[in-house]
Amino acid sequence: MEGLGINLSSLLAQLVNFGLLFALLYFFAYKPVIKMLDQRSAKIKESMEQTEEIKKQHELAEKETARLIAEAGKEGQRIIEQATLIGEETKQKAKQDAKVEAEKLLAKAKLEIERERDEAIGELRNAFADLTVMAAGKVIDRSLDKEQHRQLIDKVLEESNVVNN
Repeated sequence: MEGLGINLSSLLAQLVNFGLLFALLYFFAYKPVIKMLDQRSAKIKESMEQTEEIKKQHELAEKETARLIAEAGKEGQRIIEQATLIGEETKQKAKQDAKVEAEKLLAKAKLEIERERDEAIGELRNAFADLTVMAAGKVIDRSLDKEQHRQLIDKVLEESNVVNN
């Protein structure tokens, strides 16, 4: 090997030095670096899993929020429809009550008018009866010709105006 320029003792020493350096680097540099890379890889994997879990929770929360908003919209629409229905019922009831009240007032007014008319008719009958009795009394007292008859009627009418006023 000497012809190639290789010294055996030097080669062995270099191999031993290389082996020692390799062993030292393996135990003190390679293993800690690999361990650190494995830990980092595990942390990255854990972070990715947490990120995926957070994404899933976020999607579920968005779906739940959308569902709640839709439910609230439906509930609001139902409340509006119910309020509209109640308003219509109240309006119809108020109309009906007003109609009934108007009919009562109309009936009462008709009764009042009829009562007043009956009173007026009664008063007219009494006045006419008094006039008739008065006229008959005057006719009985004397016999009348046409001119006297007209004067008697005028006199009775004047007296009836005095009685009415």
